[in-house]
Amino acid sequence: MKTCALVVCLAGVLGAQVQNAAPAAPEPVRIGGVTLSGSLRLRGYGWDWFAADSGDTRYGYSGNILRIALSQPHEAWDWTAEFAVPFLLGLPQNATASGAQGALGLGANYLGANHGDQYAAMVFPKQLFVRFTQLGGSRRHMLKVGRFEFSDGSETTPRSTTVAALKRDRINQRLLGSFGWSDVGRSFDGIHYSYSGRAGNLTVVAAVPTRGVFQVDGWGWNHAAFGYSAYTAKWGTGSHAADTRVFALYYDDFRPVLKTDNRPLASRRADQGSLRILTFGGHTVHAIETHGGTFDVLLWGAGQTGRWGVQEHRAHAIDAEAGFQPKILPALKTWLRGGFYDGSGDNHPNDNLHETFFQVLPTPRPFARFPFFDMANNRDTFAMLIFRPHAKLTISSEFHALRLSNPNDLWYAGGGVYQPWSFGYTGRAAGGSRSLANLYDSSVELRMDRHATFTGYFGYAQGRAAIAAIYPRGTDGKFGYLEALYKF
Repeated sequence: MKTCALVVCLAGVLGAQVQNAAPAAPEPVRIGGVTLSGSLRLRGYGWDWFAADSGDTRYGYSGNILRIALSQPHEAWDWTAEFAVPFLLGLPQNATASGAQGALGLGANYLGANHGDQYAAMVFPKQLFVRFTQLGGSRRHMLKVGRFEFSDGSETTPRSTTVAALKRDRINQRLLGSFGWSDVGRSFDGIHYSYSGRAGNLTVVAAVPTRGVFQVDGWGWNHAAFGYSAYTAKWGTGSHAADTRVFALYYDDFRPVLKTDNRPLASRRADQGSLRILTFGGHTVHAIETHGGTFDVLLWGAGQTGRWGVQEHRAHAIDAEAGFQPKILPALKTWLRGGFYDGSGDNHPNDNLHETFFQVLPTPRPFARFPFFDMANNRDTFAMLIFRPHAKLTISSEFHALRLSNPNDLWYAGGGVYQPWSFGYTGRAAGGSRSLANLYDSSVELRMDRHATFTGYFGYAQGRAAIAAIYPRGTDGKFGYLEALYKF
């Protein structure tokens, strides 16, 4: 835990400096016509994984990233060159158990992805693109070429603060994301086109995902690619604000790596076929103002077809949520929300059909704040309570009752390809059990000013039958972190 203490100390020093700073933000740093900007994020983690037969389940380490960007606008185009410097300190040396117990938290992932080095750092281009903003003389068209970050669902930002917050926190990055919560993240090399008309926005992206996420070396590519298109309509009048999108995503992973699914090991080793998966679906988000407060409704769904190596692939997922922001106790600005998510699982490991929902290239953490699960073979009944007593302070708590959709499938976790030789998802056989865990968590976010933000998170997972089948010595897990973010 020494590294965690070090980061907390650094965060305190940084916080003291911010509190003593002038409240007004300085002018952007300019070098000729070039603007310099960036951020420094310091984080200290504490893990207490489910009790394993071997290895260290309790450990701490520090994960940090410095980002520095140069940009220059012109009348009809601009460019950005951003470099990232992730640095990991004190990774656990023995956080992996044998057999199905596997990695005992993300500390093991970072260590394994960086050749077993406890201390790892690298410099690489995070973004490097040219953007054309007046194609054909119209500002409705935008074309970006190069290395960039992208999140599905982020094509437009609604005027309604409620709809915008729901898109940001509950829609964006479900299938495509930068994995920015990790200490490295991912980018995409390709093209990004959008057309913003009066009725809505059309977006098309074709790209290759870069390395990164857990591996500090984010220079290279992975042997995978995707094409994405979406149309987003903003509508609603008066007290009713709405945002609706339809999308299609084609993903091709042609790496000869061992796939993670519920088939026997021999069958998976013999399957060198590519993943060619088409995902189609959409979302609709609504916020309705009433005399008593603001009601919201969110629906998201996706279907999948294609090939999972030698198998056919058919899968689906759906998320339904609702919330209410009452006008009583206005000082607390309370927001109550709840919902249900279901991602399909596979019932027959030995047939020719793969039915586990595939999350593609997401940022999984917004939907799994204690990241021991993801959207595959998962049923999540959840409730959320959010307080915003001050413009600079947000306090949130969540409860998740987690079950496997199909007991003949695996308990999955992960966020997609991040290096050529790793599939990107892990799976553990739960012995035919459905009930996974109850998750209770809380977070506090304090935005000191436009420069500095401090965040604390703690989650407690009460393991149920599926976890007990793998970790019989102890089914409770804990995870927390402290973070200091400074932008300049």
